[in-house]
Amino acid sequence: MRKFNYLSFSTASNLLLLVLSLIFINCSSDDTIIRENEEEEQGEEEMGIRPEDKLPLFSISTNGAEIVDEPKINATFTISKADAIVYDGYMGIEIRGATSQLFPKKAYGFETWDAANEDLDVSLLDFPEEEDWILYAPYSDKSLFRNMLIYDLSRDIQRYASRTQFVEVEINGVPKGVYVFMEKLKRDSNRIDINNLKEDENSGKDLTGGYILKIDKTAGSNLGEGYNELNSFVSAYPPNLANLDQEIYFLYEEPDAEDITPEQKAYISNYVAEFEDALAGENFTDSVTGYSAYIDVDSFIDFFILNELSNNVDGYRLSTFMHKDKNGKLNMGPIWDFNLAFGNANYCSGGETNVWAYKFNERCPDDFWLLPFWWERLMEDPAYVSRLKTRWEELRGGALSNGAIEGKIEGYLTILNASGAVDTNFTLWPVLGTYVWPNNFVGTTYEQETDYLKTWVENRLTWLDAEISAL
Repeated sequence: MRKFNYLSFSTASNLLLLVLSLIFINCSSDDTIIRENEEEEQGEEEMGIRPEDKLPLFSISTNGAEIVDEPKINATFTISKADAIVYDGYMGIEIRGATSQLFPKKAYGFETWDAANEDLDVSLLDFPEEEDWILYAPYSDKSLFRNMLIYDLSRDIQRYASRTQFVEVEINGVPKGVYVFMEKLKRDSNRIDINNLKEDENSGKDLTGGYILKIDKTAGSNLGEGYNELNSFVSAYPPNLANLDQEIYFLYEEPDAEDITPEQKAYISNYVAEFEDALAGENFTDSVTGYSAYIDVDSFIDFFILNELSNNVDGYRLSTFMHKDKNGKLNMGPIWDFNLAFGNANYCSGGETNVWAYKFNERCPDDFWLLPFWWERLMEDPAYVSRLKTRWEELRGGALSNGAIEGKIEGYLTILNASGAVDTNFTLWPVLGTYVWPNNFVGTTYEQETDYLKTWVENRLTWLDAEISAL
């Protein structure tokens, strides 16, 4: 029988253990490296922005040319979604806006063109086909979504307002931050759906529509200097409480000042004059001879509610559109330009939650742009007030409930935060913690700005519930 060699066995065992240990250590080390790599990748994914969460990106190239306030200049652009180009084409682009042009972050108006610089109707970001568009630049509105909120609410109550979508913009490779891509207000079957009034339609029923008028500052393609008979007509009724002989002017928007005929000017100015005469007259509440024979009352009520909900300091007196279709009555709207609403103005009580926007003239009778007498006069009609109260109660139970409005705001915040666009925007435009005209509140963080807006809306709704109920 062979004698067992203990030393050899021990040595072999040790060698085997050493090999197994090395294998184990190596495997453990590999597992650790794999886990560390996985954790790093997961961390990078968590820190990064998923392509599908990014805002659509407008990349505009002007070939080095400067974008100016008229005329539009030639440019090319692409739109990318989830890092994939979804549109590639030509545009004519210009700076837009009035007071907002003083801000370093510029808003732009553009037309989609073909290669020959001709207007081209296209669908962008699933909006209905058109050729006139806007890239609105929220700057003093540090929530970034005041306009979007009121436009969404308007459509929710079945009143057309410009469709909107958050995007980011870069021009010639330079990022510009968060913008709101919007439809320009114009006559169109998918926008302001009224008859296309042609230059040869100057008599009979053809002459009755469609028209778009606005009460606003003069800008853009208005003919001549200031308000004049080429671009506007003036009301026979001065605004209530005017201290400086202010007047109300109605600008021709559609047909515009260049295209509207003398017959069309006479018709629409006479129609508005007849409405104002009826509203100012002793029998203004008469259903046959009074104001309601000339206007779509429900459109006036909804316009009133949206401006009061937001305490729009520009409401009723600037960026105020109205339209009249063929054989139809005068309608208010669509609403426009609410960047100073929802408590974002520190003058004429624009930041308060407990005042009526339609009583602006009482607080600021020296302002150049005052409200027409319409709104105070309408509130003197018990039938109008009754319809207003009924409509308010209806909307508060649905589209304008606290929950519905809060849901809109939280939805915007989810989109903006998930995309990383908030940080990008305020890195490019470091206005948080800084007063930008005409801020009523200055928060040091984006969260403070949006919390202020949410609290402001809650307080405003509480006040309006009580005030409208007591009318």
